[in-house]
Amino acid sequence: MAERNRPLVYSIPPHRAFADALAAGLLRRYGKDHLAFARAVILVPNNRARQAITDAFVRRADGGLLLPRLVAIGDPELDEAAGPLVDPAGGAEPIPPAVDPLQRRLILARLVGEERARAGAPIDAAEAVRLAGDLARTLDQLLVEEVDPAALRTLELDDLLSQHWRRSLSLFELVLDRWPEELARLGRIDLADRRRRLLDRVGRAWRAAPPPSFVCAAGITTAAPAVARLLRVVADLPQGMVLLPGLATTMPDAQWDALGPHEPDPETGRRRRAVETHPQFHLKLLLDRMGVNRGEVSMWRGGGEHDAAPARSRAIANAMAPPQFTHDWTGLPPGERSLAGVRILDAAIPEEEAQAIAIALRQALEEPGRTAALVTPDRALARRVAVHCARWGIAVDDTAGQPLSLLPPGTLLLALADAAAQDFAPTPLLALLKHPLVQAGEGRTAWLDDVRRLDLALRGPRPAGGLAGMEAHLAAEDVRDAQVRRAGLSAWQRIGPALAPLADAFAGGARALPVFVAALREAAQRLCGDAVWSRPEGRAAADLLERMERDAALGPERVEGGSVAPMLRTLMDEIAVRPPQGGHPRLAIYGLLEARLQSADLMILGGLNEGVWPGLPAPDPWLAPRIRAELGLPGLERRIGLAAHDFAGALGAPDVLLTRARRDSSAPTIASRFWLRLEALSGGLKPAADLLAWAQAIDDPGDYRPAERPAPCPPVGERPRRISVTEVDRLKADPYAFYARRMLRLLPLDAVDADAGPAWRGTEVHRVLEAWARRDDCAPDRLHARAQAMLAEAHPLMRALWAPRLMEAVDWIAATIAEQQRAGRAVVDVERKGGITVSGVDLSGTYDRIDRLADGTLAIIDYKTGKPPSAKAVRAGFSLQLGLLGLIAERGGFEGVSGTATAFEYWSLSRNRDGGFGYIESPVDPKKREPIPAEDFVAIAADNFRAEAAKYLTGGDPFTAKLHPEYAPYADYDQLMRRDEWYGRERQ
Repeated sequence: MAERNRPLVYSIPPHRAFADALAAGLLRRYGKDHLAFARAVILVPNNRARQAITDAFVRRADGGLLLPRLVAIGDPELDEAAGPLVDPAGGAEPIPPAVDPLQRRLILARLVGEERARAGAPIDAAEAVRLAGDLARTLDQLLVEEVDPAALRTLELDDLLSQHWRRSLSLFELVLDRWPEELARLGRIDLADRRRRLLDRVGRAWRAAPPPSFVCAAGITTAAPAVARLLRVVADLPQGMVLLPGLATTMPDAQWDALGPHEPDPETGRRRRAVETHPQFHLKLLLDRMGVNRGEVSMWRGGGEHDAAPARSRAIANAMAPPQFTHDWTGLPPGERSLAGVRILDAAIPEEEAQAIAIALRQALEEPGRTAALVTPDRALARRVAVHCARWGIAVDDTAGQPLSLLPPGTLLLALADAAAQDFAPTPLLALLKHPLVQAGEGRTAWLDDVRRLDLALRGPRPAGGLAGMEAHLAAEDVRDAQVRRAGLSAWQRIGPALAPLADAFAGGARALPVFVAALREAAQRLCGDAVWSRPEGRAAADLLERMERDAALGPERVEGGSVAPMLRTLMDEIAVRPPQGGHPRLAIYGLLEARLQSADLMILGGLNEGVWPGLPAPDPWLAPRIRAELGLPGLERRIGLAAHDFAGALGAPDVLLTRARRDSSAPTIASRFWLRLEALSGGLKPAADLLAWAQAIDDPGDYRPAERPAPCPPVGERPRRISVTEVDRLKADPYAFYARRMLRLLPLDAVDADAGPAWRGTEVHRVLEAWARRDDCAPDRLHARAQAMLAEAHPLMRALWAPRLMEAVDWIAATIAEQQRAGRAVVDVERKGGITVSGVDLSGTYDRIDRLADGTLAIIDYKTGKPPSAKAVRAGFSLQLGLLGLIAERGGFEGVSGTATAFEYWSLSRNRDGGFGYIESPVDPKKREPIPAEDFVAIAADNFRAEAAKYLTGGDPFTAKLHPEYAPYADYDQLMRRDEWYGRERQ
C-alpha cells in the first residue's frame, strides 16, 4: 500500500465537544457518499463513547444516515462486536475463548488459599476471593503491558525489600506457576491476552489489506502496547486517522519532556521518575509507543454546539502544568488563565452539595433545549442528587450504575446469608423479614403484621440460636411477656418454614459452595417469589448465583457459613447494574469512565475533594512499588493522571460548576488538588452563591417556632383512677410521662437483641428468688443451685461478666436469711400483688418479699440489682414505694398478710463497703443524717400519694412535662414531648 509521509493523528482540544466535533468533521470529509460512509469503521474506547458518538451523528444528520460500524475496543466480546474485522482469514487459527471472569476469580481464590495453607497461614474463602481479585488485576496489568511473568525471577532484590513483600512475591510466583496449567485444562486464555491477540490480528490484516473505506480511532487514550500498535496501523492507513482527546499540542517542550518516561541515567543506571499524575502522561506514553512525535499531531477541524471559548483550553493547559513549572503562572496574561463560565460551589456538607447540584440540574431544564450533566466518582453523591431530582418528578439515569450489593436483590441475598451465619439472631432476622422484596404484593400487609408480632416478642436479650431456639423462646410460658410471645409464636409458625432450607445448609459447618448457593436461591424464592429475579438487578443476581453454582467446583473446596456473606459482598460490589434507558433526555449523571467524550451545555463536576476526585490509589498487595517499577508496570498513581485528564475534558464545557463539601460524614475534607490549581491560577473563581442560597432555603421552614413545654390537661372524668406504687414517682416527677403511658398507652419497648441490662438482671433475680421461696421454702442451701441453673441459660458473655457477682450476692442473701431466721424473723410471702382504694383511686402494688419480725410486725423488702434510692429522694417525697406497700399491707390489701409495717428494707446485690456484694439499706434507718421515723413512714407515703392523686387523678392539674427533672431520669418520652426544643429555655 502507498505509505504516507507521516501518520495521520489529530487532537480535539478540551474546549470543543469531542463527539460533536468528530461527527462534524467526518461528515464534512466523507458524508457525501452515504454507502462508503456506512462501510467505514470507527474504533472507540467503550460502549458509552459509542452511544455518545452515535447521538452526535444523529444530531448532525439532516435526513437518513447509515452509520459506520462503531467498535468499542474495550468490549469484553470484542470479536463479536467487531464482526468481520477479526474473523479468521487465510486459514488462521481461531483464537481460544477467554476464561470467564468469575471462573478465574474462583480458581485463583483456590490457588491462593492452598498456597497460604501450605505456608502455614490459612485464610477463609472470603479473604481468598478478595485477594484473588487483586491478583487478577495485577495479572491483567502484566498481560496488558506485555510483561513476561518470568521476569519476576530475574529481578535483583536487595535487603531493602521487607519480608512482607518477599513473602507476597513468593506466593505470587507460586500462583502464576500453577495458573497456566489451570487455563490449559479449561482450554481457555486470559481475556486481556485474547484482546491483545485480536487487536494484533486486526492490525496485521489491515496492514496487509487496508479497508476500502476510512478507519477512524476516536477518543482512545489507553497506552497499552497492543492498542498503540493498532493505532499506529490506523494512523498509517491510506484512509485512516487517529483522534486523541485533549492532547496538549501547545505545551512547551520543556514541560512535555519533563513528563517522562525517562531513559536511564548513563552513569547511575537509574531512571528519573515520570510524572504519572499529570493528565498528559498517558497520552505522551501512547504517542511514544505509537512512534509518533507530538509535532506530527494536527488540530482537528470542526466543532459542535457544546463548545466553549478557545481560551478555556489554554487555561486548562496552564492549570495542569507540571508542579515545577507552576511558578510561571504569575507572569501569564489574563487571557491565558481566564476561566469565564466556571463557577464553584463550596458547600458545608454533602447533603447541601447534593441539593445545590439538583437545583442546578432543575434550573437547566427551564431553558428549552439546554442540557446538563453531573460528573462525579462519588456514587453516594450521585444517588443523593438523583433522589433530590425525584422531588420534582425528574428521573435522572446514573449511567455508572450501582453495585449489585446496594440494590434490593443484592441486599436480600446478603441479608439471607447474614441471618443464617448469625444463627438467626433477632437483628439480622428481622432485617431480612422486613426487606422490601419479601412477600411484596398483595400478601405484604399480612406478612408485615406477622413480622411486627415477632418483633415485639424478640424485644430484650437474644434467645438461643437457631430456629429451634427461636421457637423455644417464643413458647416460654413462665415469663412476664408470655402473651406477646404467644402472638409471636403464632406468627413464627407461618414464617419459620420458609427459612428451614437455609438453616439446614448453614448448620453443618464448612461445606461445598453450591450447597450455600442453592439454599440462598431457594430461600429467596420462598420469601419473594419471582419478583426477586425481575428487572436488571434481579437478573444480575440470578446470573451471579447461577455462575457461582456452575463454577463452584473450580474454587475453594470447603467454605464456612460465616464466609458466604463477605464473599457475596465482594463479588457483588464489582457488579455494576446500569439502569435501562428512560431517564430525562436532557439530564445525565456520569461516572468518570462514562463521562469520557460526553458533553453538555452545563457540566457539573461534583465531589472535588482529595480521596474522591482524584481517588486514593488502590494498593497492590502482591507486588511492591519498587518491583512494579522494575517490571515496567504502571505506577499506582497513574490513576490520578487519568482522573486529571477526565477532569480537564469535562472542564471544557461552555458552563461548568465545580462543587465540593467541606465536611463528610466523619471529618473535615481537603479540597481536590484540581480545585486548588484552578483557584490559584485564576486568582479566585466566581462562587455560585445563588445555588447555595437556594439549597439552604429550600428546606428552611421560615418562621421557626420551637415547641412549648407540653402540659396536656384532659377532662377529670377521663383521667385514670388506677395506679401502681411504681408509677407514683413518675406521676409526681414527670406527669407528662405518666400521661403518655397511661392515657396515650404508649409503652416503651426494649431494643431488639438488647444487652442483658439491669432490668433483665432484676427480672431474672426476682424469678430465681421467687422460685426459691415457693419451692424450697427459703432453704439457704438451695439458693446457690437455683442461681446456677438460671445462669446456665443466660448469654455466655453475660454469664462470664455477671456470674461471679451474682453468686456472691445470692450466697449473701441465703446467709442473711438464715441468720435472720435464727433471730426469729420469718418469710411470710413473696411476689404477691394486692391493692386498696385511697381517696377514690385504686392503688395496687406487688411486693418482692414480706417478713414477720420477732415482735409480730411486718418488714417490707425490695430486691435491687443496683443502688437503692438516695435519702435525698426520700426526703423530697420520692421513692416511697415501700411505704405505699406497707399502707396496702396494713389495710389488708394483700391476701393472707396483716399487721403493722415497721421495717422497710432494700436488699441490694451491688458492691458493699467491704468490697463484697450484697447489703441492706433502709429509708428509715436511724443512722441517717435526717432519719424518717419508721412509725411515720407509711403515713408520710400515704399523704404524698393523696396529694399527687388530688392534683392529677381526681383533680384537674395539667400533666406538665419534666416537672422535677432531677427525679425523672428516664428518657422514654423525651422525643414525644420534644424536650430538646423547650428544656433549655424553660430551665434558664
